Amino acid sequence: MKNTLLAAGVASLMATTSMAQSVGVSMALFDDNFLTVLRNGMIEMAEGMDGVDIQVEDAQNDVAKQLDQINNFVASGVDAIIVNPVDTSATQAMTAAAEAAGVPLVYVNRQPINVDMLPDNQAFVASNEIESGTLEAFEICKNLRAAGKGGGARAYVMMGELSNQAAVQRTKDIEDVLSMDMCSFIEVVDQQTANWSRDEAQDLMTNWLSSGEPFDALIANNDEMAIGALQAMKAAGIDMDSVEVGGVDATADALASMAAGELDVTVFQNAAGQGAGALDAALRLAAGEDVDQKVYVPFELVTHANLGDYTK
Repeated sequence: MKNTLLAAGVASLMATTSMAQSVGVSMALFDDNFLTVLRNGMIEMAEGMDGVDIQVEDAQNDVAKQLDQINNFVASGVDAIIVNPVDTSATQAMTAAAEAAGVPLVYVNRQPINVDMLPDNQAFVASNEIESGTLEAFEICKNLRAAGKGGGARAYVMMGELSNQAAVQRTKDIEDVLSMDMCSFIEVVDQQTANWSRDEAQDLMTNWLSSGEPFDALIANNDEMAIGALQAMKAAGIDMDSVEVGGVDATADALASMAAGELDVTVFQNAAGQGAGALDAALRLAAGEDVDQKVYVPFELVTHANLGDYTK
């Protein structure tokens, strides 16, 4: 199998099948805006194809439940499995279960810890997380400089679930950007996890605000946390023009927040494209075709300047 990086778009994600094929999908959780778009991307693609049956299950953020779902898919005789992992450090058992049964498996969106050791009938479809936090943090750095704060600025960082590779990488991206000469004027006041959650982020931001520490920016690993932080800031009467707030995913809620003059930066992660790409890869593997082991759908920076391109 090739081990290359492939930039893929929805328009190029086409699959044909000569016979009926069934695909089992285990999502980390349904109650997530981004993952809902991803899930719907798979479902809509399957509905537009003849002879493709897709069964989608909610793992409810439970690793054991997700492994059970994979074993049940194998027992029911599906032709391929797609997994959005609950815990990216617990994927070896999932890989082993599918490999032992000879069932192709595709990980989507969240990078499995064993991504570089996947067998030939397994693949990973996502966006390259090295781009996400880098684009976000560098844009906030530029905005702070443009606002005349190049002599010194302070930022809070909100991290996603620490067991999730995306949270780890996006946080590293932020740290790497802030270590650059151009952006080293930004000091991180504190960084804590809010577990991708809007509610947890609102609580965390409220706690930070109660400390009375001055700050100029909030850099979040995803839009849900950025929105939660914004809600806390608005409740506290913070002037939105005085602080830079960034997230990742460019969800509908995030774009609406940006249009309202609240969110400053987000990064479009093509959820529907990842979902369609995962289904395409699963069907090709089930048909015995070669698939690139890592399929990357590019991230895209979204700001007030190009917001209209994402809200049409």
